[in-house]
Amino acid sequence: MLSDKMVTAFNDQINAEIYSAYFYLAMNAYFESKSLAGFSHWMRMQAQEEMLHAMKIYDYVNERGGQVVLDTIAKPPARWNSAQEVFADVLAHEQKVTGLINELMNLALDERDHASAGFLQWFVSEQVEEESNVGAVVDKLQLIGADTSGLFVLDQELGTRLPPTVP
Repeated sequence: MLSDKMVTAFNDQINAEIYSAYFYLAMNAYFESKSLAGFSHWMRMQAQEEMLHAMKIYDYVNERGGQVVLDTIAKPPARWNSAQEVFADVLAHEQKVTGLINELMNLALDERDHASAGFLQWFVSEQVEEESNVGAVVDKLQLIGADTSGLFVLDQELGTRLPPTVP
Protein backbone atom coordinates (compact mmCIF):
# COMPACT_ATOMS: atom_id res chain seq x y z
CA MET A 1 0.00 0.00 0.00
CA LEU A 2 1.19 3.49 -0.80
CA SER A 3 1.73 6.10 1.91
CA ASP A 4 -0.42 9.23 1.81
CA LYS A 5 2.66 11.23 0.77
CA MET A 6 3.30 8.90 -2.16
CA VAL A 7 -0.35 8.99 -3.28
CA THR A 8 -0.32 12.79 -3.23
CA ALA A 9 2.98 12.92 -5.12
CA PHE A 10 1.83 10.39 -7.72
CA ASN A 11 -1.41 12.33 -8.20
CA ASP A 12 0.63 15.49 -8.74
CA GLN A 13 2.72 13.63 -11.33
CA ILE A 14 -0.38 12.37 -13.13
CA ASN A 15 -1.49 16.00 -13.38
CA ALA A 16 1.95 17.02 -14.68
CA GLU A 17 1.92 14.28 -17.32
CA ILE A 18 -1.57 15.24 -18.50
CA TYR A 19 -0.49 18.89 -18.64
CA SER A 20 2.47 17.75 -20.75
CA ALA A 21 0.08 16.12 -23.20
CA TYR A 22 -1.98 19.32 -23.30
CA PHE A 23 1.22 21.35 -23.79
CA TYR A 24 2.26 19.20 -26.75
CA LEU A 25 -1.23 19.39 -28.26
CA ALA A 26 -0.95 23.19 -28.16
CA MET A 27 2.33 22.89 -30.05
CA ASN A 28 0.70 20.45 -32.45
CA ALA A 29 -1.97 23.07 -33.18
CA TYR A 30 0.67 25.77 -33.65
CA PHE A 31 2.58 23.69 -36.21
CA GLU A 32 -0.68 22.77 -37.97
CA SER A 33 -1.37 26.49 -38.35
CA LYS A 34 2.07 26.87 -39.97
CA SER A 35 1.53 23.93 -42.38
CA LEU A 36 4.46 22.04 -40.87
CA ALA A 37 2.87 18.60 -40.88
CA GLY A 38 5.99 16.74 -39.71
CA PHE A 39 6.54 18.98 -36.69
CA SER A 40 2.82 18.75 -35.96
CA HIS A 41 2.91 14.95 -36.18
CA TRP A 42 5.91 14.79 -33.82
CA MET A 43 4.03 16.87 -31.25
CA ARG A 44 0.90 14.73 -31.54
CA MET A 45 2.97 11.59 -30.98
CA GLN A 46 4.59 13.28 -27.97
CA ALA A 47 1.16 14.20 -26.56
CA GLN A 48 0.05 10.58 -26.89
CA GLU A 49 3.22 9.41 -25.15
CA GLU A 50 2.61 11.78 -22.23
CA MET A 51 -0.93 10.43 -21.81
CA LEU A 52 0.50 6.90 -21.75
CA HIS A 53 2.87 8.04 -18.99
CA ALA A 54 -0.04 9.51 -17.03
CA MET A 55 -2.03 6.30 -17.37
CA LYS A 56 0.95 4.16 -16.35
CA ILE A 57 1.12 6.11 -13.08
CA TYR A 58 -2.69 6.12 -12.76
CA ASP A 59 -2.77 2.32 -13.02
CA TYR A 60 0.12 1.96 -10.57
CA VAL A 61 -1.62 4.08 -7.92
CA ASN A 62 -4.76 1.97 -8.26
CA GLU A 63 -2.76 -1.27 -8.20
CA ARG A 64 -1.07 -0.20 -4.95
CA GLY A 65 -4.33 0.68 -3.19
CA GLY A 66 -4.17 4.45 -3.56
CA GLN A 67 -6.90 6.71 -4.86
CA VAL A 68 -6.31 8.74 -7.99
CA VAL A 69 -7.57 12.30 -7.60
CA LEU A 70 -7.51 14.36 -10.77
CA ASP A 71 -6.90 18.10 -10.61
CA THR A 72 -7.32 21.10 -12.90
CA ILE A 73 -5.04 21.18 -15.94
CA ALA A 74 -3.39 24.56 -16.54
CA LYS A 75 -3.81 26.28 -19.90
CA PRO A 76 -0.70 25.90 -22.07
CA PRO A 77 0.76 28.65 -24.27
CA ALA A 78 -0.66 28.85 -27.78
CA ARG A 79 1.77 30.98 -29.80
CA TRP A 80 5.45 30.85 -30.57
CA ASN A 81 7.64 32.79 -32.98
CA SER A 82 9.52 29.88 -34.53
CA ALA A 83 10.20 26.17 -34.46
CA GLN A 84 13.40 26.99 -32.54
CA GLU A 85 11.38 28.72 -29.84
CA VAL A 86 8.95 25.81 -29.63
CA PHE A 87 11.70 23.25 -29.17
CA ALA A 88 13.54 25.43 -26.66
CA ASP A 89 10.29 25.35 -24.64
CA VAL A 90 10.07 21.58 -25.14
CA LEU A 91 13.60 21.08 -23.81
CA ALA A 92 12.96 23.32 -20.80
CA HIS A 93 9.71 21.47 -20.13
CA GLU A 94 11.34 18.04 -20.31
CA GLN A 95 14.08 19.21 -17.95
CA LYS A 96 11.37 20.33 -15.52
CA VAL A 97 9.65 16.93 -15.79
CA THR A 98 12.98 15.24 -15.13
CA GLY A 99 13.23 17.26 -11.92
CA LEU A 100 9.70 16.20 -10.93
CA ILE A 101 10.50 12.53 -11.54
CA ASN A 102 13.74 12.83 -9.58
CA GLU A 103 11.85 14.39 -6.65
CA LEU A 104 9.29 11.58 -6.80
CA MET A 105 12.12 9.04 -6.75
CA ASN A 106 13.70 10.84 -3.78
CA LEU A 107 10.38 10.64 -1.92
CA ALA A 108 10.03 6.94 -2.68
CA LEU A 109 13.52 6.35 -1.27
CA ASP A 110 12.80 8.51 1.80
CA GLU A 111 9.57 6.56 2.37
CA ARG A 112 11.48 3.28 1.91
CA ASP A 113 8.97 2.40 -0.78
CA HIS A 114 11.15 0.11 -2.85
CA ALA A 115 8.30 -0.97 -5.12
CA SER A 116 7.66 2.65 -6.12
CA ALA A 117 11.38 3.29 -6.54
CA GLY A 118 11.56 0.30 -8.88
CA PHE A 119 8.50 1.51 -10.77
CA LEU A 120 9.94 5.01 -11.09
CA GLN A 121 13.27 3.79 -12.47
CA TRP A 122 11.57 3.35 -15.87
CA PHE A 123 10.56 7.04 -15.79
CA VAL A 124 14.09 8.11 -14.82
CA SER A 125 15.45 6.28 -17.88
CA GLU A 126 12.63 7.62 -20.05
CA GLN A 127 13.53 11.20 -19.14
CA VAL A 128 17.14 10.65 -20.21
CA GLU A 129 15.79 9.53 -23.59
CA GLU A 130 13.30 12.43 -23.79
CA GLU A 131 15.96 15.07 -23.14
CA SER A 132 18.35 13.44 -25.60
CA ASN A 133 15.74 13.26 -28.40
CA VAL A 134 14.62 16.84 -27.90
CA GLY A 135 18.20 18.05 -27.59
CA ALA A 136 18.99 16.50 -30.97
CA VAL A 137 16.13 18.44 -32.59
CA VAL A 138 17.25 21.65 -30.86
CA ASP A 139 20.77 21.10 -32.21
CA LYS A 140 19.46 20.51 -35.75
CA LEU A 141 17.33 23.65 -35.59
CA GLN A 142 20.36 25.66 -34.47
CA LEU A 143 22.36 24.30 -37.41
CA ILE A 144 19.51 25.07 -39.82
CA GLY A 145 19.15 28.65 -38.59
CA ALA A 146 17.17 30.69 -41.12
CA ASP A 147 17.54 28.09 -43.91
CA THR A 148 13.95 27.24 -44.77
CA SER A 149 14.98 24.31 -46.98
CA GLY A 150 16.63 22.74 -43.94
CA LEU A 151 13.46 23.34 -41.96
CA PHE A 152 11.42 21.45 -44.55
CA VAL A 153 13.88 18.53 -44.53
CA LEU A 154 13.61 18.34 -40.73
CA ASP A 155 9.82 18.60 -41.04
CA GLN A 156 9.86 15.48 -43.24
CA GLU A 157 12.13 13.66 -40.78
CA LEU A 158 9.93 14.48 -37.79
CA GLY A 159 6.90 13.25 -39.69
CA THR A 160 8.27 9.70 -39.63
CA ARG A 161 7.96 9.35 -35.84
CA LEU A 162 6.11 6.18 -34.91
CA PRO A 163 3.28 6.04 -32.36
CA PRO A 164 4.51 5.59 -28.80
CA THR A 165 4.41 2.39 -26.81
CA VAL A 166 4.91 2.20 -23.08
CA PRO A 167 5.71 -1.13 -21.40
